[in-house]
Amino acid sequence: MVVILKEQYNQAQLDNLVDWLKSMEIEIHFSEGMKHTILGLVGDTSSVDIDLIKALDIVEEVKRIQEPYKNANRKFHPADTEVVIDSAQGISIGNGSFQLIAGPCSVESEEQICAVAESVKKSGATILRGGAFKPRTSPYAFQGLRGDGIRLLLEAKKLTGMPIVSEIMDISQLSLFADVDVIQVGARNMQNFELLKELGHSRKPILLKRGLANTLQELLMSAEYIMAGGNDNVILCERGIRTFETYTRNTLDISAIPALKAMTHLPVIIDPSHATGISRMVMPMSLAATAAGADGLIIEVHNDPAHALCDGPQSLTPEGFAEVADAVRNILPYSHGRMAK
Repeated sequence: MVVILKEQYNQAQLDNLVDWLKSMEIEIHFSEGMKHTILGLVGDTSSVDIDLIKALDIVEEVKRIQEPYKNANRKFHPADTEVVIDSAQGISIGNGSFQLIAGPCSVESEEQICAVAESVKKSGATILRGGAFKPRTSPYAFQGLRGDGIRLLLEAKKLTGMPIVSEIMDISQLSLFADVDVIQVGARNMQNFELLKELGHSRKPILLKRGLANTLQELLMSAEYIMAGGNDNVILCERGIRTFETYTRNTLDISAIPALKAMTHLPVIIDPSHATGISRMVMPMSLAATAAGADGLIIEVHNDPAHALCDGPQSLTPEGFAEVADAVRNILPYSHGRMAK
């Protein structure tokens, strides 16, 4: 249930309303907008008398919300959320802020990650991605450098000043991510609810990828697990879903961008690399996602894709990334939702 207060409201009346709702074991989330304050009521609101609340002088409107996700729901929070990544450098995602995230699928060596970091920064990337822990379908495939991979990412951060994002696999690894700026939850862990609950106790930005066979509502319910713990810094990522098509690695659901924008206030970014699995398709998919209103792109870049230890066929060269970055910047002002602003 959502309670929208009038622009000018009596604080004493609001305190009485809040005390009454809390007496029914209803949790209240406050959202301050430009003109209105919105109270999001979470819990069993079936016994709440809507007419009684509507009759209060401070209340403008009351709505019942049917969707099971409350914190992530745009009806609770009409304004777009902006997730701050690095306040000192002014790097954030959402609410008009667009970022290019780039780097290798896997961290392989200090030379490799530092070289890629310097090249993508020069081309306009503002956040460095790199996998230290790699979930692989085959137990015999390269699993990442683990703790050493995190250490090398931090070296690249020290060299370039770029904030870093890397994927966590398990709660036991959380201490290793103390200095990682954005923690990524991969597609395979989207419904690892114990991990999501633990990340809810953090205040770090969480990049949550959609699972390969999950609906948008299921993605938002996973975001809800994080937000229910008190962490509102969630970035959603569409990375392609599994369909009957076999030409591409996955099928990029571009329609997820406007759909999610209607459902939630959280920022939405796109991973065109995993969505297609083919490097030459990263450019058109990046442009399509940008035009549709995505808040950012996360793109795999390797200095020698032919010899990459992981996902070489979908990785761009630094030169290829520079071309994509230039093309994206050219159409960004005309993308959906930005022309109106």
